[in-house]
Amino acid sequence: MSVDTFLLQTLNGVSFAGLLFLLASGFTLTFGLMNIVNLAHGGFYLVGGYIGMTTALTTGSFWLGVLAGALAVGAIGAVVERGLLRQLRGQSTAEVLLTVGIVLVLGDLALAIWGGDPRTVPIPEYLSGATDLGFTVYPTFRLFVAVVAVIVGATLWFLDRRTRAGAIVRAGVDDREMIAALGININLVFTGMFVFGAFLAGFSGVMGGAFLGLVPGAEIEILLFAMVVVILGGLGSLPGAAVGAIIVGLADSFGRALIPELSFFTLFAPMAIVLFLRPQGLLGKRI
Repeated sequence: MSVDTFLLQTLNGVSFAGLLFLLASGFTLTFGLMNIVNLAHGGFYLVGGYIGMTTALTTGSFWLGVLAGALAVGAIGAVVERGLLRQLRGQSTAEVLLTVGIVLVLGDLALAIWGGDPRTVPIPEYLSGATDLGFTVYPTFRLFVAVVAVIVGATLWFLDRRTRAGAIVRAGVDDREMIAALGININLVFTGMFVFGAFLAGFSGVMGGAFLGLVPGAEIEILLFAMVVVILGGLGSLPGAAVGAIIVGLADSFGRALIPELSFFTLFAPMAIVLFLRPQGLLGKRI
């Protein structure tokens, strides 16, 4: 492999890692911190992408599409958590079956409403070109996704570690009864976390719709990527999600370029190795 090809595949991996982090950050909040196995996250991603695409085409504004996709999926998340998942809190098997059903329903609704043809979220002209990096010319929007992921990651870290809301969430995860005894409505806090995770899924769906395109069935594939990222990095760990996203993004990029017939092996093999050596993930806490 030439140096230029190596650098190109590295950029491909890092930009894809940015998209995966945007999705996996919301997934790890609900999966790792709230102990909710939300397999509907992939469906949230797909629906958010389609709503964002429709809004962008209708209004001509990519940014309104991003906002509409994220807010709409956040609202769907609130309905799912308060109307369905709250009744099953602590019943892992029931949560899995319910969220699998939700992702199938969302996938069928997307197919019925938007059809089965591949679609793409339109992006502004200033993001649609290419940027000269000196050693290569690379799509501007892919670089933009990577930068957005860094900004979102830094914001989430600040909210988690430097704000009262983050402290309440972490304390509620460790000792829910004590937080409730202090007069804090922990159910409302956890609902807010779930809605925020859904919001991030919708946001990443619009970004992914411009990055990868939208097609029914994409919700399952992107969910598998997000699960691998979270398991690699460690449940509930935002830094772990970042590390896991980079590993998965690079493994997928170089795997598809070098050994495309074993692309799934290069994706799941690192996860199997990490689970064997460190079951809690690279940056997860030992249970």
